[in-house]
Amino acid sequence: MPTLDNLTVRDAKPEDCQLICDLIYELAEFERLAHEVEITPDSLHKSLFGSERCASALIGEISGNAAGYALFFTNFSTFTGRPGIYLEDIYVRHQWRNHGLGKALLARVADIAVKRGCARLEWAVLDWNQPAIEFYCKLGAKPLSQWLGQRLTGKELARLAARQD
Repeated sequence: MPTLDNLTVRDAKPEDCQLICDLIYELAEFERLAHEVEITPDSLHKSLFGSERCASALIGEISGNAAGYALFFTNFSTFTGRPGIYLEDIYVRHQWRNHGLGKALLARVADIAVKRGCARLEWAVLDWNQPAIEFYCKLGAKPLSQWLGQRLTGKELARLAARQD
């Protein structure tokens, strides 16, 4: 079993875009949502490293093997008047789970949030993913039972943007 000495978390580099896309696809398969994946290494590169960068990523490695990632972005709370971080994805490959990498990735994102003066760190978890829910609860995370996620995509997003009924 790997030890924490063999575990590293580092900032993603431009040359990691294909790896991150591969990990995103693995996560989507695990979540039974692979049919929704549209990302490409080029679009990811633009979002992580382009002139209008809008997200950040970390790579988790165990004994030099790419074992997981976290991808996050800054948001803002009008109630606190401070920024926050939204953790879009955290994923550890199946064979590397239960070695401390998930906690290390989340701790690094939390550290970034604290250093940026963020009021909170938030994310979503699928309601059927009980191991993840238990993991987050052990870290002290609290479920947001009063809030329901909402989403506009595709035609509905375009229609609203064009102010059409």
